[in-house]
Order: sequence, then structure tokens, then C-alpha cells
Amino acid sequence: MNIELKIAVLVVIGVVLASLTRRSLISLRSHGPFRLFSWMAATALVLVNVDYWFDDPLCARQIASWLLLAISAAVVTYGAMSLRRGRPDAKRDDPSLISLERTTDLVTSGAYRYIRHPLYSSLLFGAWGVFLRHISLSSTVLAVLTFLLTTATATIEESENIAYFGDEYRDYMKRTKMFVPFLF
Repeated sequence: MNIELKIAVLVVIGVVLASLTRRSLISLRSHGPFRLFSWMAATALVLVNVDYWFDDPLCARQIASWLLLAISAAVVTYGAMSLRRGRPDAKRDDPSLISLERTTDLVTSGAYRYIRHPLYSSLLFGAWGVFLRHISLSSTVLAVLTFLLTTATATIEESENIAYFGDEYRDYMKRTKMFVPFLF
């Protein structure tokens, strides 16, 4: 895929993501802008490595990549299903939240029993899986940028969750890890 097409795809995806999350971009202090930037960094990473997707498919690096991508798909699916238990409600009128995030009950079951941010965790597993497709300076920078932006997103979102759920969320933070069960 030539560079002009990659840039065009990045711009189109950026416009689509920004329009889908436009209400969350209003406040620079909310997690919304950081979430958009982390998604864009991950998208750029995919575009940088798309030409190497099927190179040497049986090497250890590619197998590890497929494993991370499979984990990413499983975590996002399980996490999204689990988040529905929090009874998303339009009454929670916080512009930094997209509809799925407008939970009125703290979700601590399903994927959320083990980690506080399964959807962001999925993004990270996916980004590192894509990174392994072709390790280069640009893919390294984009993978690290995705990690840093996603971690910033989750940290800011935790402050928002503490403001909404209070001590219940603080207690939940003590029992769970941010992205990887029992580790991180």
C-alpha cells in the first residue's frame, strides 16, 4: 500500500472516530481526547505494518503476533459484553463518555473482575501484536505512543470513575489490575 493511500486511510479513520466520539472531545481534561489519540496511534501502527502482515508466517515473531491479536479480540469481546452489565443509561450525561461507557452501576464482574480496563487492554494487546508484524523504528515509536496514550486515557478515566462511583471505585482499584490480570 503506498504512502498516499495510507495517509488517506488514516485521515478518514480519524474523521470517523472523531465524529463518533465528538462529545467526548469537548473537554481536554477528560479521557476522550487521549482515547482518540491512542486509537489514532494504533491505527497508524497498523498502516505502518500492513505490508508485512503475512511475511514469514511461521516464524516465532508472527506466531506471537497472532497470539496477541487473538487475545485482543477475546478481551474486547468479553469486556464489551461485561460492560453491558453496568446498565448504560443516557441519564448519565457526561460528554466524555460514549454510550457504552455510560454505566450507572460499577461493573466488577466478567472481564472487569480481573482488570479495570479490558477494552483498553485489548487495544494494547492488539498494538503489540501489530508491532510484532514488522519491528522498525516507526513501529516501535507508534507502539510505545499507543501504550503511553492508552495508559493516560485509563488513568484519567479512573479519576472520572472515582468522581462518579466514589469509594466503591477506590476499593475496586485495590482488588484489580489496570490492564493485565495479576500483573499490571
